[in-house]
Amino acid sequence: MNDDTRPADTLVLVTGGTGHLGGHSITRLLAEGYRVRTTVRDLGRAAEITHALEVVQADLGADDGWAAATDGVDYVLHVASPFPPGAPEDDDEVIRPARDGAVRVLAAAREAGVRRVVLTSSFAAVGYSAEPREEYTEADWTDPADPNSAYVRSKVIAERAAWDQVRSAGGPELAVINPTGIFGPVSGGRLSSSVGLVRAVLDGAMPVVPPLSFGVVDVRDVADLHVRAMTHPAAAGERFLATAGASISFLDLARMVGGPGLSTVELTAEQVRAAAETDPAMREAAARLGRVPVIRTTKARTVLGWRPRPVEETVADTVRSLTAAPALRG
Repeated sequence: MNDDTRPADTLVLVTGGTGHLGGHSITRLLAEGYRVRTTVRDLGRAAEITHALEVVQADLGADDGWAAATDGVDYVLHVASPFPPGAPEDDDEVIRPARDGAVRVLAAAREAGVRRVVLTSSFAAVGYSAEPREEYTEADWTDPADPNSAYVRSKVIAERAAWDQVRSAGGPELAVINPTGIFGPVSGGRLSSSVGLVRAVLDGAMPVVPPLSFGVVDVRDVADLHVRAMTHPAAAGERFLATAGASISFLDLARMVGGPGLSTVELTAEQVRAAAETDPAMREAAARLGRVPVIRTTKARTVLGWRPRPVEETVADTVRSLTAAPALRG
C-alpha cells in the first residue's frame, strides 16, 4: 500500500464477485489481507462465492442496494458489466446498464466517502475506431458513433460517462483499467467469453476461425493491476492498458490450445467478406481484417510496476483449469 492504512483496516467493495475477474480480484485482495465485500444481482448466486467475505445484493440497473454496498467502504473495484451471449435486439439492452451502472456506482461511492474507484473498462474503449492506428496507448479512444457491436459501444460509452461523472460531480478518485481479452484459470462455475474460446477449441467446436488478431492478458495479472491502481498515488485520474506481449491470431490461440494435431483452419479474407454479407458477427470481423494491434503498456509497467506473465503460460493454465474440471467443458 502507498498510505498509512493497513489492509486489515481497509474495506474493499468488488462488484460482480461471481465473475471471472471479480473472483480473482477477491482472491488477490484477501491474500493481501484486505477486508472484502462483494455484490451479486441475485443472492441465490451467493453460494458460488467460496471466499469468506460479505455478500450484498445490488443490481447495476437499479439504485436499491448500492448505499448499503458502499457503506463504510474505502475502495471500490467496479468489475461488473453486462456481456451479452449474443447480439441483442436493441443495443441499449447492453449499453444502458453498463453506462448507468458505472454512474450509479460512482454516485454511491461519492455519497459514502469512498477514496477511489477502479473501473474495469476494456481495450474496446481504446482501439475499435474505424480508422486503425499503428499502435495504441491510453490516449486513444474508440469513437462511440462508429458501427461497432453493442458490447464495444457499451464499454466506451460507460467509461466516458464515468469520467464525465467524476469531473462534474467531484470525487471519488477514479482510475480505469483497459484490458484486452482476459484469459487464465477458471475461478467459478461460469466461463467468461474469452475462456469460452479455449473451451470451444478443446471441444472441437471451432473448426474454422477468422484471420483476426487480438491482445491476451491473464486474469490474475488484471486483478493485480486493479489492486495496484487502487492505492498508488499516481494512478488517480489515469487509464491503464493491460495486455501481455504481442497480439495473437485466433489460429495462434487454437494452436497453443490444441497442439500439433489441431484441425482448426483459418478462413481466407475472401471467405470472411462473403460470410459478412449475411452474418452480422462476420461483418465486424471483415471490418478488422489485416489489423494486428500494437498495444503499449508502458504506463502500467513504469507507473505501477506491473509485470504480466507470458501469453503462452496464460493459455496453458487456462487449458489446465478446464481439463481439470470436465463439467466446465460443455
